[in-house]
Amino acid sequence: MLACNVPRIVDHIFFVDEDKCFGCGACLALCPVNVLDIDNRIAVVDEENCTHCELCIPSCPVFALEIIPENKI
Repeated sequence: MLACNVPRIVDHIFFVDEDKCFGCGACLALCPVNVLDIDNRIAVVDEENCTHCELCIPSCPVFALEIIPENKI
């Protein structure tokens, strides 16, 4: 796994809107720590190892990815 010096956003999680995501995989190509995968045509993240760098977010053609406060889910 690559080192990434981006601090995680405290009390936030990586969120995939499963109603929008169709598993195209564009986000996987941009993840510097390789914590994204596709499962049943939905992007999934290894939250524990995600750095919250947000590099994958603009790659999503349907705006299904975001970093949100934990208390919003």
